[in-house]
Amino acid sequence: MSGPQCCSNPPTLNPTSGSGHVEKLGGLDSYLTGSSDSKLAIVLVSDVFGYEAPNLRKLADKVAAAGFFVVHFDWLKGHGTDKGFEDVKVVIEALKSKGVSAIGAVGFCWGAKVVVELAKGDFIQAAVLAHPSFVTVDDIKAVKVPISILGAEIDRMSPPEVVKQFEEVLIAKAEIKSHVKIFPKVSHGWTVRYDVSDEAAVKPAEEAHQDMLQWFLNHVK
Repeated sequence: MSGPQCCSNPPTLNPTSGSGHVEKLGGLDSYLTGSSDSKLAIVLVSDVFGYEAPNLRKLADKVAAAGFFVVHFDWLKGHGTDKGFEDVKVVIEALKSKGVSAIGAVGFCWGAKVVVELAKGDFIQAAVLAHPSFVTVDDIKAVKVPISILGAEIDRMSPPEVVKQFEEVLIAKAEIKSHVKIFPKVSHGWTVRYDVSDEAAVKPAEEAHQDMLQWFLNHVK
């Protein structure tokens, strides 16, 4: 079950936020943004609050502005991470059928468990996990694609000592490019559940967003 940090500081959902639009992709309602002609796509797998969170939509738009077609789909309300993994595979197949040649995926909190499952196979070219929940050392040992892990200093779901274990595993996997960073003085969920009027909260969130975007620019080509 989720811990209290997974549901703390909930966003005010807004189904009309963002510059993209909602339509079905692979049979799932998804927030789509960016050029549909792009051969490069990024899939955002949200935390428990889903795809109507304004900060997540704003982040999707930011990634799209870098040249990616971005898909942010709603999944957790109806089922857990196992079903989320099956759903995202359908979304990825739909993208490939549209001519997309390279795909990255980023997961937030619960969504990170879905993305790490993708990273164990040949579904995506690169992965980013932001304040992951339920991800284990064994999951990280099985990763086969370049992966970036963005952790929080104040996080009961993936505390720094666990993120350090992830880093040790990845360092030992020299054939896999990896990046692990623990952000000081921030809590679980800081990359997406922050007050846009709080400069002290916005700054580390935007730093994480830039790290994520750079990872995709480097590895999704």
